[in-house]
Amino acid sequence: MALVREFLSAIREQVRRQQGDALRDWLQVDSSSGAQYHNLGTELRARFPAAADVDGVVEECLPLDDDSDDDGDQTVASPWPGLQSFIKDYLVFWRDIDYDDLLGAHQLLSGLVNSCATAFAHPSYGGMLLQASMSLSETLARLTMMLNRRPDLTRKLRSAAPGDEDKASVAESSAEIIQKIFTTCLNDRSNPRASPPVGRRAGVYMFANLVLKLLFACKRGTNLARIVFSNVAAASPRLAAYPAAQRVAFLYYLGRFNLANGHARRAALCLEAAYLQTPPVFQRHRTAILTYLIPANVLLGRFPSRTRLLARPEAAPTLAPVFGPLCDALRKGNFPAFQAHVAAHERWLLARGLLPLLSSRLRPLLWRALSRRAFLLTPRRLRPNEGLVWGNAEVTYEDVEMVVAALVQQGLLHGFVAHGQARFAVMGAKAKGGPLRAGWPPVWQAIRARQYDEGEFDIDEVPGWVKG
Repeated sequence: MALVREFLSAIREQVRRQQGDALRDWLQVDSSSGAQYHNLGTELRARFPAAADVDGVVEECLPLDDDSDDDGDQTVASPWPGLQSFIKDYLVFWRDIDYDDLLGAHQLLSGLVNSCATAFAHPSYGGMLLQASMSLSETLARLTMMLNRRPDLTRKLRSAAPGDEDKASVAESSAEIIQKIFTTCLNDRSNPRASPPVGRRAGVYMFANLVLKLLFACKRGTNLARIVFSNVAAASPRLAAYPAAQRVAFLYYLGRFNLANGHARRAALCLEAAYLQTPPVFQRHRTAILTYLIPANVLLGRFPSRTRLLARPEAAPTLAPVFGPLCDALRKGNFPAFQAHVAAHERWLLARGLLPLLSSRLRPLLWRALSRRAFLLTPRRLRPNEGLVWGNAEVTYEDVEMVVAALVQQGLLHGFVAHGQARFAVMGAKAKGGPLRAGWPPVWQAIRARQYDEGEFDIDEVPGWVKG
């Protein structure tokens, strides 16, 4: 029997018995696959060079009316049109693949995974392709990440379509394909949402994490990521029902998404949970989580301890040199030291998407610390020659008043601006043990005490995190 027909006969039997694990093991696409797969490709190129040849052998070996020898057994499945198209694309993949051509390989694999997504959506039998969909999607994600690290190749794609600035990147196009499989898993109604995930629903967070991984890699696709999180919040089973690796990865991406969109508290909740669920043996993963957990907490006024958190193996080599001096400058309100340290680590911060966030959002904390130190150092009115002028332009009284008023509005200073007397008046000094403690409340305490305009706003709630 020809190798192609032998291969298709095995698939036919696996489909009839709905053997999802066997289909996953059989439908390999890696360059490291066994010699029989490369021999399969050789035979396809020699005997099935045209599309009609492939279509004919698949339709012959995987007939749609395959009901032979089932004896009325309801557990026996039969091929469907989407499966036929998927297997045709699979054979074309092995016939045309050249692993040295990454762009061509990505195009072929993208078409194959897209075809798999269509077959997977079949309401009765598509579920048997869950494991195969996972394997193919993971391979597509790996190949996409390889391409994402090859700007010389991605430039070829852009030059092939000049003037199309809105064209999706390689990572975005792969994410959109995998999102189709994610949506199919999420929309499966074979068991209640509150029940342990079985069937297609077992793949919800695995496919969501692949989509998010690709979107964060290309630093685009914010709208698609928002759609993923919204859909998870609306229809997914609770996160705690899934394996630890999937929980940690999802919380990591959800935390990064919230941090990038200005929700430091939500980011800190997600990233802290991810960090606590990651065993110390996974040092690289804990470092990746801390890279965003530390700045999320710094934005909330919760600085890492040099002798505890920053001394841990996952933080000491790379994170302590960045965030230790940064927090020292914030504590002292030292603008020059802050600017110099950010500039020294600009490339590192920019590569992780932290530079714009920290450069702008930390300034209120700098102003708060500077005003506090000014209060401590100047208990009396200074003569003109004793003052301090900083910045590249003359600082006017109106500038200072505006900053102080903004800090009062944010709750970082407790009191009011006495315009007539040109002073900041501390409120509640006697009740709170002195003007320093009353006028400069801890940052995290001030943030928790804020009144939000959204009404029933819960600062500890994270949209997208299904807790049950």
